[in-house]
Amino acid sequence: MRNVDYSLYLITDRTYLKGRSLFDAVEEAIRAGVTVVQLREKNISDREFYEAGLKLREITKSYDVPLIINDRVDIAIAVDADGVHLGQEELPAKVVREIIGYKKIIGVSAANFEEAKKACEDGADYVGVGAVFKTPSKKDAKYVSLETLREITEKIPIPVLAIGGIDKENIDEVLKYDIKGVCCISAILKGDIGENVRLLKDKITKKLKQIY
Repeated sequence: MRNVDYSLYLITDRTYLKGRSLFDAVEEAIRAGVTVVQLREKNISDREFYEAGLKLREITKSYDVPLIINDRVDIAIAVDADGVHLGQEELPAKVVREIIGYKKIIGVSAANFEEAKKACEDGADYVGVGAVFKTPSKKDAKYVSLETLREITEKIPIPVLAIGGIDKENIDEVLKYDIKGVCCISAILKGDIGENVRLLKDKITKKLKQIY
């Protein structure tokens, strides 16, 4: 599997687009600097999910940006996405790996060290740790302390991404740790997408320069 730049990971949510095209919004975000796109759909039919996945596959492929499908292994396979992201209620990463093979990316949500460790042992390529801050995008989110985020980054060998309520005001709080990226929804999609991405990207780039 190719090396993946997880630094600025967009998770889609149409509720922030105020009628704007999802596909135009994603393309604008990619042009501004988003490095991974996850298609997350909760309230549409399987057919609509599939068709959205196909269209986003075309867009992301044209920019050589990985497309991840949230939860739905079947949709990920059907649209030939680069991978799938699994919650704790979905199939274990070990089982999904047997289904999709070793060339695809598997990400797993983790709210504590034990979940992150299990994901790693099961063959996940990365873990998304959160929610680290209050987020309106997931009402039932489990919250993770920054101390837990630090512990996971220190003990888990696969890339750790921070997720949940991260925006330009608090991103520095998570960039203090050895994370490989931040996952954002409203911080990118709400308002001026291009400007939002540039502000976030600037902070991430400055941090990487300090490290390397």
